[in-house]
Amino acid sequence: MKRVLLGMSGGVDSSVAAIILMEQGYEVIGATMKLWDPEDDEGQSKCCGDDSILDAKRVCDKLGIPHYTLNLKEEFKKCVIENFIEEYANARTPNPCIECNKYLKFNYFFRKAMELGCDYIATGHYAKTEFSDKYNQVVLKKSNAGKKDQSYVLYNIPKDIINKVLFPLGQFENKEQIRKIAEKHDLLTAKKPDSQEICFIPDDDYAKFLSKKGRVESKPGKIVDNQENVLGTHKGLIHYTIGQRKGLGIAHETPLYVVKLDAQNNLLVVGDEKDIFSKELYANNLNFTVYIKRDLPIKVNAKIRYGAKEAEATLFPEVNGKVKVEFETPQRAITKGQSVVFYIDDVLIGGGKII
Repeated sequence: MKRVLLGMSGGVDSSVAAIILMEQGYEVIGATMKLWDPEDDEGQSKCCGDDSILDAKRVCDKLGIPHYTLNLKEEFKKCVIENFIEEYANARTPNPCIECNKYLKFNYFFRKAMELGCDYIATGHYAKTEFSDKYNQVVLKKSNAGKKDQSYVLYNIPKDIINKVLFPLGQFENKEQIRKIAEKHDLLTAKKPDSQEICFIPDDDYAKFLSKKGRVESKPGKIVDNQENVLGTHKGLIHYTIGQRKGLGIAHETPLYVVKLDAQNNLLVVGDEKDIFSKELYANNLNFTVYIKRDLPIKVNAKIRYGAKEAEATLFPEVNGKVKVEFETPQRAITKGQSVVFYIDDVLIGGGKII
């Protein structure tokens, strides 16, 4: 019997993932990453804190499978929180879930699974891994869940371990199906609400978190247009993001949008809506999940943020650790620090960080 270490957040998705894996004949071990203590300065997270660990353990007890708690607080602080702070300090907008997946779930967590003699790791993400004849390897694919698909945040899985990663929920089309299975098995997580915010910022107030104890200096500065005309004063660049229209605090005859965060000069650059559209971007910190020739331009569908629609694009060969992506149609609010992810059909072939 193949053994699987399943990442359990204490939510309904990973709870049902355990059931599916057991029904498929795997020996399942549950494990929850402890990332917080109640007394932590940043506040109690709704996932990966003590309450979530307890919920995951109760689910495992009910299902009759073992449960471990993995203390990864220091790794989380170093790899995720410090990166989040540094990115905002440099006027970039990060996605901490991607960093958590890269450094914790598919690094530390995977290594722990191998130490426990497991054959696979699994999570409750909505995605798929399966063998592809076209690529002659196991590939990462979009799930059947449409808008709920989470493959975007998984592009950093190393291609040499992708054949050891399982996503049991990839076959399902909606969350209601998951909750019905949980209710059928009388799991306490069946009606547990989804977590929407960043786990270490429970109140979703980024600026408050970043300003606390001087993590990032929130220094007022000038709001200027593309011709460097001064239009007003901003309250600190951490309060703004590319494409933002509301909350600028300036009156103008036409709507203005944030088009650039200039950290070096502490300037907030604004312009017309057309100014936030662009047909190209560059990305580095690349990871490709398939073995594919990239010495010539490749036609892909690219996604520039988690909630964005895929768009037809050309991916150019890598030069000095970065790639150029050219879109067929202009894209709204391409944002430094976010990730761009590449698909061919329903296969995720890789991605990188927008620079």
